[in-house]
Amino acid sequence: MTDQLKYLSRQVVTGRINRRHFLGRAGALGLTAAAATTMMNSAVMAAGPQKGGTIRVGLQGGSTTSSLDPALSSNQTDWTVSRMWGETLVELTDDGGLEGRVAESYEASADAKTWTFRVRQGITFSNGQDVTAADVAETLDRHAGEESQSGAHGILRDIKDVRTDGRDVIIELNTANADLPYLLSDFHLVIQPGGGKSAPDAAIGTGPYILKDVDMGVRFVAEKNPNYWGELGNAETLEILVINDNTARVAALQSGQVDMIDRVPPRTAGLVARAPNVNVRSTSGPGHYVFIAHLDTEPFSNRDVMMALKYGINRQEMVDKILFGYGSVGNDSPVNGYYPFATEFEQREYDPDKAAFHWKQSGYDGPIVLETSDNSFPGAPDAAALFQQSAQAAGINLQVKRQPNDGYWTEVWNKRPFCTSFWAGRPTQDQVYTTTYLSTADWNDTRFKNEQFDQLLLAARAELDSAKRTQMYADMGTLLRDEGGLICPMFNDFVDATNDKLAGWADGVKGLPLMNSYAPMRMWVTN
Repeated sequence: MTDQLKYLSRQVVTGRINRRHFLGRAGALGLTAAAATTMMNSAVMAAGPQKGGTIRVGLQGGSTTSSLDPALSSNQTDWTVSRMWGETLVELTDDGGLEGRVAESYEASADAKTWTFRVRQGITFSNGQDVTAADVAETLDRHAGEESQSGAHGILRDIKDVRTDGRDVIIELNTANADLPYLLSDFHLVIQPGGGKSAPDAAIGTGPYILKDVDMGVRFVAEKNPNYWGELGNAETLEILVINDNTARVAALQSGQVDMIDRVPPRTAGLVARAPNVNVRSTSGPGHYVFIAHLDTEPFSNRDVMMALKYGINRQEMVDKILFGYGSVGNDSPVNGYYPFATEFEQREYDPDKAAFHWKQSGYDGPIVLETSDNSFPGAPDAAALFQQSAQAAGINLQVKRQPNDGYWTEVWNKRPFCTSFWAGRPTQDQVYTTTYLSTADWNDTRFKNEQFDQLLLAARAELDSAKRTQMYADMGTLLRDEGGLICPMFNDFVDATNDKLAGWADGVKGLPLMNSYAPMRMWVTN
């Protein structure tokens, strides 16, 4: 039987029979479906990536108001599309380390205030133009400029000077920062010709694919870049379909309309996993589903109102009923055990009596409007309803306003004073705090401005003593937890899914969902 199964496995690899035929023959030989699938997948992986074919991906987040400018990327569709056509200087490895992309190497001065990145020799943009150190410098300048609307603007503020010397880009900082290369892996910082200053949305980069057809908020089609320097990109064509409705996205995978989706709703993930030809992929990490309030807007500028809301949310209930085991309880901090300098705090529990006390102390008795959408995170409207119920027990009048999926990230998030949102996390604590909680951060979506926090953040970057740095981050976490506008009830797993036509999934990849948004470029079509 073993020889027969090996023969059948080779037939799958060479495309002579499909997976369904293999499983049927293996069953007839007395092998269980699970054992047959394992054997077949091992044979496919051992054969290595296959080239050609089309991979179709169903993603949430995209809208008609989105842009191809990587500076404005804010959701899974944006991230994945920009990964297709562009690259940053460096990128995360699967285990959370760093590897060169546009930069082939980098090094720091002894005081970590001057960094030199060497541009990879011989690579070109998709328009045929050579990539130069000047393109890198201009890219950094565009994102760091005073008028920049880039989501990476905040993490570049400490740059004192950028200059070039041949293939080298030399970055001088005002203060030491051992994490600078991690900051430059930020998905906004795609290297573009001339920095993208003349055509930021032209989608010209050094990535493995070239966009051929774009219908914003609907569909993207890309073909393999014949002059790509790297190893990414197995399929000849990638097609991205924006499917913001959770039910429709899952149905598209099950029906074969697409081969891969992000954000399988935790409520139905177990059921989806039992469907034939579907593989659910769950990855734990730093992602978190949140409620964010603008601290510069009444009534959220009232600390007692914020404390009432923080004590008025039942975190465990939300994890049980929204995540269904695909995540863990949060504690009003954006940092969990994923990060190297993380510190545990006493868990803040649901306490309607304390919530009622702070609500009364605030002197505010009007309604609070919470805006939400399925596009903010899976089950967000249900989570908002649970919050409404738990807050009601404390006498808090929380009203839920459901917004359309399309345009949520451009019209609601970071504009409306209280809404549901999510963060996928970042490689380091410094990047989390710098992107979102530094007073001057452009993506400071809670309007948290605390001088002590800012001072600690800058000091921690230059601190080489791990114990001291851990304490600094603990102090920052305490300030944010007790004074901030972030209500973080849960850390979510990334729950994605693929059909069995695809191979090459790697478990435990650090970073964003869908293998740090590289799954369409790293996986391959098997038949």
